[in-house]
Amino acid sequence: MSTLTYPEVGATRLGPLPDGYSHLHHRTPVGRGRPAFEAAGAAVTEWRMHRAAGARVSASAARAAAGVAVEVSAGIGPLRVTAPCEVVWSVHEKDRTGFAYGTRPGHPECGEESFVVELADDGRVWFTVVAFSRPASWYTRRAGPLVPMAQRWYARRLAAALRRAVPAA
Repeated sequence: MSTLTYPEVGATRLGPLPDGYSHLHHRTPVGRGRPAFEAAGAAVTEWRMHRAAGARVSASAARAAAGVAVEVSAGIGPLRVTAPCEVVWSVHEKDRTGFAYGTRPGHPECGEESFVVELADDGRVWFTVVAFSRPASWYTRRAGPLVPMAQRWYARRLAAALRRAVPAA
């Protein structure tokens, strides 16, 4: 039984993103060619991208798939924030790989975030983060506009970690 904290499950895959949330859309190239795409897809779906960006990840499976419970935490000492999530969809296609997770009780935000790698016709490998969220805890409500800024910073950090994980063309 799912314990997600929001009703718009799957909106990062199907769109449009729901009203009443902050929206994030970050897209950046991370490599070129099939080997880069394969490496990036594996790094994303096997949690290595998150770990390389400095997050701790505990998941109920080695690879992202619908229904997998995952807990992501970041920070140090008493400033460590833990974010319980559940994978709500995953995709493993010829030129598109990734997943989205949604928030569970105890997550400081309420919403969904997707991480997708695509191999374009021109050979470029693109990484896209799409998210919608709103505060679910007193400290994220108190932080106000700093939370979306931190989410954009983290999306860029994930992309940088992914670029390091793919072979050069």
